Amino acid sequence: MAKDKGAVKVIEPVTLDTPIKRGDTEITQVYVKKPNSGSLRGTSLTDLMGMDVVGLMKVLPRITNPSLTEVEIQNMDPADLVQLGSELVGFLLPKSALPGYQED
Repeated sequence: MAKDKGAVKVIEPVTLDTPIKRGDTEITQVYVKKPNSGSLRGTSLTDLMGMDVVGLMKVLPRITNPSLTEVEIQNMDPADLVQLGSELVGFLLPKSALPGYQED
């Protein structure tokens, strides 16, 4: 989850319950970066906020590192999809809706 450390946002990796095999490589952690509006094209914000699987499959390949493919997301453990989707939804919420937010 992204944590605010002063003026710097620290992005922490999501550790997958079920690693993704890509050739000889095993992906155990994925970073989710904050999407810009272009990364959300072709989806509905309402669908993303509800963690609609089709919407997540469109957006996550655009904002994950390593960049996951749509097929990898389709074959992913549902618990891992929920983790990645939760990270995405966290970026869509206004700061005032986040736990621990305090105005200066």
